[in-house]
Amino acid sequence: MSDIFFPQRYKELAAEYDGMTLCRVVLQEKGMYRVAGEFGERRASVSGKLRYSAVTPSDYPAVGDYVMASDDGGMAVIRHVLPRKSVFIRKAAGRVMVGQVVAANVDTLFLCMALNNDFSIRRLERYMAVAHESGAEPVVVLTKADLCDTLDDMMAKVRDVAAGADIVVTCAFEENGYACIAPYISAGKTVAFVGSSGVGKSTLINRLLGEDRLGTGGLRNDDKGRHTTTHRELLQLENGATVIDTPGMRELGMWGTDEGIQAAFADIEELASKCRFNNCTHGNEPGCAVRSALESGELSPERWQSYRKLAAENARVKDMGSIIAAKEKKFNEISRINKANRNGGRAK
Repeated sequence: MSDIFFPQRYKELAAEYDGMTLCRVVLQEKGMYRVAGEFGERRASVSGKLRYSAVTPSDYPAVGDYVMASDDGGMAVIRHVLPRKSVFIRKAAGRVMVGQVVAANVDTLFLCMALNNDFSIRRLERYMAVAHESGAEPVVVLTKADLCDTLDDMMAKVRDVAAGADIVVTCAFEENGYACIAPYISAGKTVAFVGSSGVGKSTLINRLLGEDRLGTGGLRNDDKGRHTTTHRELLQLENGATVIDTPGMRELGMWGTDEGIQAAFADIEELASKCRFNNCTHGNEPGCAVRSALESGELSPERWQSYRKLAAENARVKDMGSIIAAKEKKFNEISRINKANRNGGRAK
């Protein structure tokens, strides 16, 4: 691995761990890892101690993480996950109440959305909220421009919900259709492509790699792309940058996304700050700036409802997380008492 693959910050942190090698997680699929370090690339497993100390699934290594690993006869053992400078995390799909790390230590997040029938402003608002929470810089990438006859209208809609983020338009099938994203991908930087299935993430990455390394799929009969990527993977480009490809996400649930929602809906937050009362519920109180903006058309009902929906979803997740944590604490206390009883009243 080149020196630029490991920033100085992580080299300094690695110096605290004797007998271990600084690595980066480059692939994760169904509990299996591959890491890259001084010994090249190797399959890796997580140490028993790290499994025991992990409180939530998000404490486990993820693609993009810098980790300390040891050599165990041809397979690396991941023993420590170094502090993350950014992390794109969502509520895991389905009813399970856990956070899932999509990518770690990313500088720029490319939020990909196709300009065809799969286009959704409400979904983009979700991505903006989680991206702002991650600590990485969001860039909206509108793909498949060749399938769009109303580009100006689409761009206007995106600008309304992506204030402060750069917006680029791509057409990967054109020779220079991806050139607009190249300025964000410089040596030593890590970028990640996230979005729904079939929006063209892998196609764009293949163009950056200069070869068709990642599988891609055409359009289905409903004008939506086929799901192709099945795992998360970090790839190094010739210029020393690294890029993370991720599977398409059917769901993007909120997970402790308070600040991200505030940033993504800064226009509504600003309106709320102008209400007469600090605890305004934006219902029937006099002097409500939000309701006034809705009545005048300054704020669309759809954006207001989206804000309320994401805020309520985030609050539910936090409440449920507190309940689960309390149950786990009670279970652990009962287990400790039972163990003490088995040891003649001496807790271990």
